[in-house]
Amino acid sequence: MSVPARFLFDADFGSVKEAPRRITPEDHEAALAAAEQRGFARGLGAAEAQARTEAQRRTAAASERLAAALAQIGSEIKVIEARLSADAAEVAVAVARKLAQALIAREPVAEIAALAKDCIASVMAAPHIVVRVNDKLYAEARERLEEIACSRGYEGRLVVLSDRDIALGDCRIEWADGGIVRDRAALEATIDGLVFRYATACRAV
Repeated sequence: MSVPARFLFDADFGSVKEAPRRITPEDHEAALAAAEQRGFARGLGAAEAQARTEAQRRTAAASERLAAALAQIGSEIKVIEARLSADAAEVAVAVARKLAQALIAREPVAEIAALAKDCIASVMAAPHIVVRVNDKLYAEARERLEEIACSRGYEGRLVVLSDRDIALGDCRIEWADGGIVRDRAALEATIDGLVFRYATACRAV
């Protein structure tokens, strides 16, 4: 004999479950469009961030290349400046040598006279002064030097001698306890040596 089913009085038969809300095609299309828009916005933001990062990386790399290029240019400029300085020194010496030659050719006694003025003024008490000049300048030099000694009030004896071994424009002035020599060739050799060392140091930069 079967047992009759019991009523379950603890069950609430008064509550009725609502049926799930149906989404209309229009709502579905709107939700899909909104999702696509959100996805597009997220993708666009990510792409912009990536683009900014890439632009910053490229800017940094370009800045590094520019700094390296400027440093290289700076080094090259220093080398060029050093070479130009060496060239300028050599050109200046060459020009000065040409001008000196032209001046001596035009006024061969001028430098001798200028040097003699300084010497006579410094050794006024010397009993005698001997000036040696090139034999081709002897007559002119003697006249000029005697005029200088007289104008300076030198009371000692001035002796002018000719010497074919002394170059035009050069001279040797001697007095009792000293003397001075004007030797353009020796002076030029000294200057050439200094300029050569300077130019070599500049070009080694």
